[in-house]
Amino acid sequence: MIKTYKVEGLSCTNCSKKFEDNVRALPNVSDAKVSFNTGKITVNGDVDLDDLNKAGAFDKLQVIDLSNPSIDMGNNSKVRENLPLIISALIIMCAMITQSQFGEESIYTILLYISAIVIGGFSLFKEGFKDLLKLNFSMQSLMTIAIIGASLIGQWSEGAIVVILFALSEALERFSMDKARNSIRSLMDIAPKDALILKNDVEILVQVEDIEVGDIMIIKPGQKIPMDGVVAFGKTSVNQSAITGESVPVLKDVDDDVFAGTLNQDGLVKVSVTKLVADSTLAKIIHLVEEAQDEKAPAQAFVDKFSKYYTPTIMLISLLVIVLPPLFWGGEWNKWLYQGLSLLVVGCPCSLVISTPVSIVSSISNAAKHGVLIKGGIYLEEVGKLNAIAFDKTGTLTKGEPVVTDYVVTNPHRDNEYINIIYSLESYSQHPLASAIMKYISDEKIQIENLNIDNFLSVAGMGITGTIDSIHYKIGNSKLFDNIANEDRHHLSLYHELQSQGKTVMIFGTHDEILAIIAVADEVRDSSRDVIRRLHNMGIEHTIMLTGDNQSTAEVIGRQVGVTDIKGSLMPEDKLEYITQLKKEYMNVAMVGDGINDAPALASANVGIAMGGSGTDTALETADIALMNDNLDKLPFLVKLSKKTLAIIKQNIAISLVLKLIALLLIIPGWLTLWIAIIADMGATLLVTLNGLRLMRVSD
Repeated sequence: MIKTYKVEGLSCTNCSKKFEDNVRALPNVSDAKVSFNTGKITVNGDVDLDDLNKAGAFDKLQVIDLSNPSIDMGNNSKVRENLPLIISALIIMCAMITQSQFGEESIYTILLYISAIVIGGFSLFKEGFKDLLKLNFSMQSLMTIAIIGASLIGQWSEGAIVVILFALSEALERFSMDKARNSIRSLMDIAPKDALILKNDVEILVQVEDIEVGDIMIIKPGQKIPMDGVVAFGKTSVNQSAITGESVPVLKDVDDDVFAGTLNQDGLVKVSVTKLVADSTLAKIIHLVEEAQDEKAPAQAFVDKFSKYYTPTIMLISLLVIVLPPLFWGGEWNKWLYQGLSLLVVGCPCSLVISTPVSIVSSISNAAKHGVLIKGGIYLEEVGKLNAIAFDKTGTLTKGEPVVTDYVVTNPHRDNEYINIIYSLESYSQHPLASAIMKYISDEKIQIENLNIDNFLSVAGMGITGTIDSIHYKIGNSKLFDNIANEDRHHLSLYHELQSQGKTVMIFGTHDEILAIIAVADEVRDSSRDVIRRLHNMGIEHTIMLTGDNQSTAEVIGRQVGVTDIKGSLMPEDKLEYITQLKKEYMNVAMVGDGINDAPALASANVGIAMGGSGTDTALETADIALMNDNLDKLPFLVKLSKKTLAIIKQNIAISLVLKLIALLLIIPGWLTLWIAIIADMGATLLVTLNGLRLMRVSD
């Protein structure tokens, strides 16, 4: 049986590895895998919660059964967990008072310090000795050697202080990592745990786990929607910020999709459930984000590999510091033993190991809350290195829905008559442009009278024709009006002018007269031009539009949005080939599309970014990154967050190494003390953790 548990208190990758090994050693367990970034363990075998908690007792880990999340360890557990630290701190305070009264060499002072060391460091020593016996040079083994060594040379007070500060440092690490990990889990709390269901005309309150697909939910104004569904009755506006990061309400009518955790604002609606609670868009987002947090970014993989060699190297250098000065330069053994022990403490790799994961986890969680789903740290890093971004036109830079932009009639007095004829003709057509024209007429709220059409004909590549009251009407391009188009120079000029604007232009008329000009276009998104400008300002100088439209239409749209290069008349395989060329030229390239017809290009790019369509499964599955609000305005935020993440990871590694280097240099004049060593290590850990958590506050 394979089961996943939540683990609270994981503070370092070494601890997670040790916990994993302990669980694997349990009877009836065939395999176990710990994810440090997400704070979870997946166990293959038959094991109970008590055994798992015993396996994690070395680092005060708390294992929680995800199938029973209502179990809350509570504040009492936290107090019990830190009780040895609290008692040890109180004893040290008593020892300091005793020292001031009776001196450092007093038996009372020494006994109090020994008590503080034993009580505060018992679990540390227990694990440290185990690791030493296995020649596993962990943080616990380094600290155990340092504290016992300090005690052996009579530095009781410093040994006790090291115990306290190390325990405090680990507590801070646990708190910080749990805060970053739990940030995305808090999204689960925004969806109600029960829903009002209509069954046999009776309203009943039902737990979401017991609701089935097809059940009808009643959602009142001001209530959150408990489960994914489709509006079956009513109309309302919904705040979808939990899913898309966009707080502007979205109008919802019959047959529109709604999502769990979103807020119904002003109308009563009945919603037919389309997904079980475990399969909701919100649950899928959280699952994908946690998977993404588990994927190691290149920087994290490098640090983990580096730390494997770093700790044994520190042990060797410490031994040389202890041995060489007394043997070759007449140094005092006690003094250099103390310096070597201090080096062990300052060499602890805590801050180095935690520097990257806390940054990656914070960034991915923050991005999800802003409606940007990043599937792994590797993609987060790649975005920060981008030199070029290619955009699909339709549905990405444009809205993807053709609309009527121009309607010019030759005789305004007969406008209503023409509208009725046009609507009646287009109602027979299956062309997408026909839908745009009919929607335009409906939106204008013009009284429509359906007319009888005789001899309706669709002429491929030209348009449609039909007879009404013995008059033959036509709607189509200029080829359909060859006999009169050249004679009506005024309307022909307007026709070509609208075409030059990248619009699809149609003529409505009879066999001998032009009655109206209709222009249809796929409108540019309001945000597209501003997004491209902001990307250029952020250092991504190469922006390319790829489209299947002809080059002249593409040029018009491209100039409107401000991209640096425009490629038209491309098939999906052409887009794939062009992305390959861009990668050779610019190295790091992203492709932004709808995640459907440009899937090959998305897969080929260093980073594939899909327009999320308000949480569609397609975008979640096909892309490396999904913009959940189906708009480009989150793209600059993504680039900003990625660049900030790369900068903070570099800062964290630098902080960790520089502070340790400074402490190491203090060995030369003999100034390094255990106090300075532990404060340097603890300070570095605290600094890199707080620095990484800053990424949770990055906004648009």
